[in-house]
Amino acid sequence: MGSMADTRQVIILGSGAAGLTAAIYAARADLNPLLFEGRQPGGQLTITTEVENYPGFAEAIMGPDLMVRMRAQAARFGTEIITAEVQSVNLKVKPFEVVAEGTRYTARTVILATGAEAKLLGIPSEAKLMGHGVSACATCDGYFFKNQRVAVVGGGDTAMEEAGFLTKFASQVTVVHRRNELRASKIMQDRARANPKISFIWDSEVQEVLGSDEGRVTGVKLLNLKSGKSSDHELEGLFIGIGHQPNTKLFQGQLELTSTGYIRTLTGTRTSIPGVFAAGDVQDSIYRQAITAAGSGCMAALDAERYLEELNHPAHALPPVGTLERAK
Repeated sequence: MGSMADTRQVIILGSGAAGLTAAIYAARADLNPLLFEGRQPGGQLTITTEVENYPGFAEAIMGPDLMVRMRAQAARFGTEIITAEVQSVNLKVKPFEVVAEGTRYTARTVILATGAEAKLLGIPSEAKLMGHGVSACATCDGYFFKNQRVAVVGGGDTAMEEAGFLTKFASQVTVVHRRNELRASKIMQDRARANPKISFIWDSEVQEVLGSDEGRVTGVKLLNLKSGKSSDHELEGLFIGIGHQPNTKLFQGQLELTSTGYIRTLTGTRTSIPGVFAAGDVQDSIYRQAITAAGSGCMAALDAERYLEELNHPAHALPPVGTLERAK
């Protein structure tokens, strides 16, 4: 493997909304993309139940179903999909190198769409009740907690945003924070404190998520970190709002990341390495929606196509996307 003859036009890492949309566009542009599905084929949407905010599905669609459709669409246009986890990448050589299950692949462009994962508490009862009252996404699951009592763990902007959103559905929202002051920005703090449905439990962490025999959340056991005492609190839902961790371990020390570990994108989806593009939650710490991931996947494929065009015809190189509009 790896001779120039075998070098792919584009390799895509990741099979969530960003990676699969990039594959659809790249395949339709005759770039014969090779896509690695990775550890969680379909990305975060596969752990989401109903998706009601993706345009075109008036009746809602199950997250896994949406990803199955996207995958079939990418395959239909000729994407080669390998169900393997990438072990290493070398972005410092040309062509770029990707190693999966001991085989080395090379590509002229790479689209990184490896996503992010919600940070979790890491306790057994949380894992056991995940999707049965425990959630890491208020915008995905808040709707299912109408007139119920929920708690949000965390003290940053993520937690305040989730708490505010949940007050549209829940009868009461309790924020549980391990310190006695919030990290969130002042405007988010003020908004949360002003909301009559939101209350706070300070200096505490979740020791255990309590559940019924039927496997539904019935409450939480909290440990007060100052007094060392435990107490039980009845509720029907627990939301983990302690942020996300982008899957960028493979790329550390190879291309520019932000201070929080996301891939830094320059114009469009370009990264600090020409020919390497990033799309979806691996470079987006703000929106993190299926539709924005899909949109940036489209952009990455178009950016890669244009980059390849410039390599093939340097004399007729087109200006970067967007500069023509600005010139007007």
